[in-house]
Amino acid sequence: MRLESKSSAGERYEREAEALLKAGGLTLVERNWRCRFGEIDLIMRDGSTLVFVEVRQRNSMRFGGAAASIGRQKQARIESAIGLYLSALPSTPACRVDAVLFDAASPPQWLRNIFGA
Repeated sequence: MRLESKSSAGERYEREAEALLKAGGLTLVERNWRCRFGEIDLIMRDGSTLVFVEVRQRNSMRFGGAAASIGRQKQARIESAIGLYLSALPSTPACRVDAVLFDAASPPQWLRNIFGA
């Protein structure tokens, strides 16, 4: 039995998330955008809105599952990376942050606007 490496497992979940989002009408802008603050898994477009997507996977709900893994520190890193990404654009479009969560054997869950009002 061959164990899947973390990087290939992460890539597989990101591809699944991308397919889910595309089926929901979004289009891919960038995948795995990296900067000094970390990585934005997927950057998508939903009409005129730029959507920054965090993909999280957990095999167990023991510590709260995938959603619980996006704590204050992770949120701050995501927001800093988004700020840097947006600073390179000629103008700032409408934006939101979504998450696609994979918990154990459950189907993926797409949460929209996870940091918004």
